Amino acid sequence: MNAAGATAPNATAPSHRLTTSAMIASIAEEGQRTTKAPFGHALARLAEERPDIVGLSADLAKYTDMHVFRDVHPERFFQMGMAEQVMLGAAAGLAESGLTPFASTYSVFATRRAYDFLCLDIAEPGLNVNVIGALPGLTTGYGPSHQATEDLAILRGMPGLTIVDPADAIDIEQAVPVLASHPGPTYTRLLRGAVPTVLDEYDYTFQLGRAAELRGGRDVLFISTGLMTVRALSAARELERDHIDVAVLHVPTIKPFDRETVVREAGKGRLVVTLENHSVIGGLAECVASSLAFARTTARIVPIGLPDEFLAAGALPTLHDRYGLSVEAIKDRVRREL
Repeated sequence: MNAAGATAPNATAPSHRLTTSAMIASIAEEGQRTTKAPFGHALARLAEERPDIVGLSADLAKYTDMHVFRDVHPERFFQMGMAEQVMLGAAAGLAESGLTPFASTYSVFATRRAYDFLCLDIAEPGLNVNVIGALPGLTTGYGPSHQATEDLAILRGMPGLTIVDPADAIDIEQAVPVLASHPGPTYTRLLRGAVPTVLDEYDYTFQLGRAAELRGGRDVLFISTGLMTVRALSAARELERDHIDVAVLHVPTIKPFDRETVVREAGKGRLVVTLENHSVIGGLAECVASSLAFARTTARIVPIGLPDEFLAAGALPTLHDRYGLSVEAIKDRVRREL
């Protein structure tokens, strides 16, 4: 596997994970089922039904799975070059003309570099532009220039913006048509390449703005988002061997946040552990904590996320162990906290 490609659908992750390229953007545990380029295929399928769907990329179609859409619908694809601000401005113009754009680039460029264009050209007029940000959080080993560890913190305060952090291929495939039909702007943290395929085992359906309980448990409540939901499910299964009963609540939408469900589940007296592929500053943990505070509900919260620092470069499995995102690190943390 490499940054450009991935294994075939339903293939397993390679056994040589520790030698994986630092650029790899597909996160799968050994033996997990995966689906290739779920976003690109979902968008291409949707475009067969909806002639208003168009795609844009800032010279990164191959690395955001937009190349799948490009190859099927070349007349509806716009290559904007390495100019993210121009891409979002053009997407706004396309939306003003009645089209429904999906604009893809790396998360760091969509949030740090093009924030003002997203805010004033797209969010302020409430346009249905769907920004697709690849390499969210720690899904590349290239270091701070490419690691969007603070994108949720940057965007949560933008009025009218919907923010989605899907867990796997099922989440992505189901979210694409929902986002296209949503009246306002959206930002999605994209998992690309060979994406884990897990949620079909849990009778799951993506609902915008709604959290979903994937499994119950008496002792611990995992509240997770993005790729960390897949890790949460693996850790929960393995913790059963230690007679630790863990529930998993998946939160695919960061904004609007499902406060009602989170407060209800967090108020049941269990240890609450938040899991996110994002800085512990400004992301899921703080959404959960503020929701409980405003509801005047208390719970013990243990945040599992990235530290408030610029992260190292290196191979992803090594970095995930180092920063506490691996399944083993999650299990160790839970055992220490109980």
